[in-house]
Amino acid sequence: MNFSELFKLSGLLGRFSPDGRCLASCVQYRLVVRDVSTLQILQLYTCLDQIQYIEWSSDSLFILCAMYKRGIVQVWSLEQPDWHCKIDEGSAGLVASCWSPDGRHILNTTEFHLRITVWSLCTKSVSYIKYPKACQQGIAFTKDGRYMAVAERRDCKDFISIFVCSDWQLLRHFDAETQDLFGIEWAPNGCVLAVWDTCLEYKILLYSLDGRLLSTYRAYEWSLGIKSIAWSPSSQFLAIGSYDEKVRILNHVTWKKITEFEHPATIANTKTIVYKEVEKSPSVETERLSFPPTRALASSLFSTQSKYDISQVPVSLQYIKPVADRANPKMGIGMLAFSPDNCFLATKNDNIPNAVWIWDVQKLKLFVVLEQLCAIQSFQWDPRQPRLAVCTGNSKVYLWSPAGCVSVQVPMEGDFQIVSLSWHSSGDSMALLSKDNFCVCYLEREEVK
Repeated sequence: MNFSELFKLSGLLGRFSPDGRCLASCVQYRLVVRDVSTLQILQLYTCLDQIQYIEWSSDSLFILCAMYKRGIVQVWSLEQPDWHCKIDEGSAGLVASCWSPDGRHILNTTEFHLRITVWSLCTKSVSYIKYPKACQQGIAFTKDGRYMAVAERRDCKDFISIFVCSDWQLLRHFDAETQDLFGIEWAPNGCVLAVWDTCLEYKILLYSLDGRLLSTYRAYEWSLGIKSIAWSPSSQFLAIGSYDEKVRILNHVTWKKITEFEHPATIANTKTIVYKEVEKSPSVETERLSFPPTRALASSLFSTQSKYDISQVPVSLQYIKPVADRANPKMGIGMLAFSPDNCFLATKNDNIPNAVWIWDVQKLKLFVVLEQLCAIQSFQWDPRQPRLAVCTGNSKVYLWSPAGCVSVQVPMEGDFQIVSLSWHSSGDSMALLSKDNFCVCYLEREEVK
C-alpha cells in the first residue's frame, strides 16, 4: 500500500471523476483538477467565492461548483478550459444544486424551496418545477438516468411527481400517503420508489413507476421511526435502519419483512468474529536512534500503531445512552451500506459509536463486528469486491474483507485526521479526506485481487 503526499483541501470537497481519470479538489475559491495516476495538476479554476459544493457531470467533461451564500453556480469544462458558465439565481437564492443524468442540465433549488430551476447548458433554456419539498432527500434519479422523482408539498400535503429526464415532461403526479415526507430513493433497477416519513412516524411506502402504491410497511407506532435506508444493488432487498437500534430487511416479492438485525451491546454468539483494535507501541531499532531524532523518526515514535485482536465472545461493546431532551439523539442505525456483490451489509448503531457490524446477507446472520478505539466517522465498500474501508477520525485507515482485517497508519507528519474516504471506481485506490488536507492511498495489485 502506497500513499501520496498531503494536498490542501477545504470543505471535504474531493471527488474522483466518474470515468476514473481525474480527481477534483477545492481549496477555498479554487478548483484543482489532477490526473489520478500522476496527481499532476491538469487544470486550475478560480471561482467567484468560496466553493461549498462540487459535482462531476456523468460524462466527466464538466464540473459544477456551487456557492450557496452568493446564489451562484459556476460550471467548468475540462475539454475547453476557456469555456465557462455562470448561473446566478439572484434574489431567489440557492440551497442545493445538482446535475441531471445527461450531464447537460443543472437543477437548482431556490431558497425556502420555492421552486427547482432546470437550466440547459445546450439550449440555454430554463424550466421550473414548483413546490419542491424541503426535506433531506427530495430529488431522486433512476440509475439509468431516464426518470426523476421529486417530492413536493402543497396545501399541507405531500405529493410525488415523476418526470422524463429527456424532455422534462411530467409522467405521473400522485399524492404520497405521508404525514411529513422525509426522503425518496429509487431501487437500482428503477422499478420501485421508496418513500419514507418523518422520524416521528415509522412508515415507508413503495410506489411503482406509474404511481401505484405497491406496499406500506410500518414496524411500530408511537416512537421514533426510520433513520436510514439502503437498497441492495440487486434491488431484491430494502434495508431500513431505525431509532430502535434494529435493521429490518424487506423482500422485493411481497415487500414483507424477512428478518431483523438487532445491535445489542453484548455479542454472545460464538459464530460471530469480533475484531478489536488494540494499540501497540512502535518498535524502533536502537541503532537508528539519534539525537536530536530525525523528523520521520520522531513522528513514527510518537504515533501510536494499532492492530486487530480477535476477541473471545461474549464481548461487551461500549454503549452510550443518548441524551433524551435534545433533538436528533445519537441513537439508532445511522449508517447502512450493501457490498457491491450483495453478499454483505455494513451497519453502524449510533448508540455504539465505535463498532461496525457486518452481516452475511445470504445467511441473514451477523458475520463480523469491528470494535474500534475511536468513533466511526465513515465507511465505504470497494466498488469491485467485498472489501470495506473504515475511518475513525485518526491518521489510520482500516480495511476488512472476508480474508481478514488490517489497520494501516498513514505515514504523514503532523495531524492528519481522516474523517471521510472515497474509493476510486477501479477499487485500486482511494482518497482519504481530513478537514484541511487529503491524500490518495494506492493499493497494490495483489492486495486488490
